[in-house]
Amino acid sequence: MSAPFRYRRLAYVALNVTNLARSAAFYRDLVGLEPSELGDRFAAFRCGRDHHNLLLFEADAPGLKRIAFELETEQDLASAQPYLQEIGLAPEWVPEPETKALAMGRALRFREPCSGLCFELFARMRHMALPWQPRDTRIQRLGHVVIQAREPDRVHEFLTGKLNFRTSDYVPGFAAFLRCFPNPLHHSLAVIAGQRNQLHHVNFMVSDIDDVGRAWRRMEKAQVEVVFGPGRHQPSESIFLYFLDPDRMTVEFSFGMEEFPESGARQPRMLEPRPEALDTWGSLPAPAFAKVGDIEAAP
Repeated sequence: MSAPFRYRRLAYVALNVTNLARSAAFYRDLVGLEPSELGDRFAAFRCGRDHHNLLLFEADAPGLKRIAFELETEQDLASAQPYLQEIGLAPEWVPEPETKALAMGRALRFREPCSGLCFELFARMRHMALPWQPRDTRIQRLGHVVIQAREPDRVHEFLTGKLNFRTSDYVPGFAAFLRCFPNPLHHSLAVIAGQRNQLHHVNFMVSDIDDVGRAWRRMEKAQVEVVFGPGRHQPSESIFLYFLDPDRMTVEFSFGMEEFPESGARQPRMLEPRPEALDTWGSLPAPAFAKVGDIEAAP
């Protein structure tokens, strides 16, 4: 049975942080996101016209709380609920007070059964009155989220077999790069083999290669640890830079990405499991790369 809904895009990611004020300052002043709401319970940031593309929640330990995808229409959302229930995922409608606080319409949440990752689906988010004004980094969009999984092949199979993701490229036994169909970007979600289920990194796509270079120097001046790059990924062909946030979770800036047509797309490439698949320029990640950030367990 194929999923009866179509994605528009990856809309936002929610992270748990141990010091909300400290992390809010980092994502505002160094990453360059614009605060849309700062409160005692959570902080919302945007990198476009949406009310938010990043949510921060104060918690005892850092990690990945959930990822949210916007569907194309309200009908897609309505069709998703009975389908998800039929395949055994126990979807739940988000209570109205919460969706109202998040400036959203109706939303569904469920967990991918192999990794435990919480997914949210919705079809409408309020747009901010003032246009997005990039500051130090000309961020285009929230690009993708990558997770590590103990059983990556099972997660990959479930996402493509049940949730309407398509494989763009994969490294056998190591990684799968997935696009949320019919969104054209090479990947909005990727799954990498790991010893536990956890966040690998969160990506923001920028407008120019100079944004990557300037961010590199800005992070160095602020004594933010750069853990990989600058370099170029083989699968997506993007220029990248990875650095650590105050909780040592990994964040990426990248420029450029292959895009796929809805029909007639090329077949996935099977890439060799070698260092050049990560960086064709030859750099290697530091030991602290992608080590922090558990996937939040169900209550």
